Amino acid sequence: MYEVPDQRGKRIVVTGANSGTGKEAAKRLAGAGAEVVLAVRTEAKGEQAKAEILAAHPGASVEVRRLDLAAQSSVTVFAEELLAEGTPLDALVNNAGVMNVPARTETVDGFELQLASNFLGPFALTVRLLPLLLSAPAPRVVTMSSGAAFRGRIDFDDLQNRRRYSPTLTYSRTKLANLLMTRHLAALAAGQGWPLLANAAHPGYTRTNLMNAGPHLNGGTPGVFESIGYRVLPSQGVEQGTEPLLYAVADPDAVAGGYYGPRWALVGPTRPVSMPPAAKDEAVAARLWAEAERLTGTSVEVVGG
Repeated sequence: MYEVPDQRGKRIVVTGANSGTGKEAAKRLAGAGAEVVLAVRTEAKGEQAKAEILAAHPGASVEVRRLDLAAQSSVTVFAEELLAEGTPLDALVNNAGVMNVPARTETVDGFELQLASNFLGPFALTVRLLPLLLSAPAPRVVTMSSGAAFRGRIDFDDLQNRRRYSPTLTYSRTKLANLLMTRHLAALAAGQGWPLLANAAHPGYTRTNLMNAGPHLNGGTPGVFESIGYRVLPSQGVEQGTEPLLYAVADPDAVAGGYYGPRWALVGPTRPVSMPPAAKDEAVAARLWAEAERLTGTSVEVVGG
């Protein structure tokens, strides 16, 4: 099992920290001494996760805060509360997301649900928290992607999938968007001379409730791939599946713009992995960043100014 380096003196926000890879990451980061903020949509589940973490690591510093990434107002409130406190933030772990929602669903902001939860919410959260991140000595922003990103395509003419919606292809698009965001943030940090390290990870096929929660939303049922494919594919437990994320967050050898995942694509020990060619398109990354700024009403200039 990967041993997380000493995290004492660091404050880390983990989204989706009430279950799966988010809870495992929060537990191990807290166990290594970090002060961890569990950013969760349902506070009761967050409190349960906190209790489990404290049972494993008595004396750990863990707090629960509500955050619904699918609602821009919730992202704003969460960020403004942290900004008002003024405590430097050493790492933001963009872990939360939703997968393969069966029917196109819109959020309160009028965004397609998977795009909102997996990309626009994390984007706005990252930009809004930049002042706190940049007040830390060596901050990191780590974003969870997926092997599904290889199937993703960014269609700026139908970014919200209003004309054509596919649960799996829409998910793939959002995971590609996560990588494009990471690449652009890494380039922005380098260009501005920020000490911020932006990188990404994917968990391979890790057994969590992600595969079941999304396909059952709105009374839906999983498709053939979710029902049959996942039963025969090689898989791993959450302890192993969280390690790429932990490596990206805490390891001294992790690099800006790096991407980490299981050695054998779906399972295995952590290693650097290749991004899809589409994730390396700097022009697309810049255009997507600008579009995300427009949609969320959030920009580096506005927040930083």
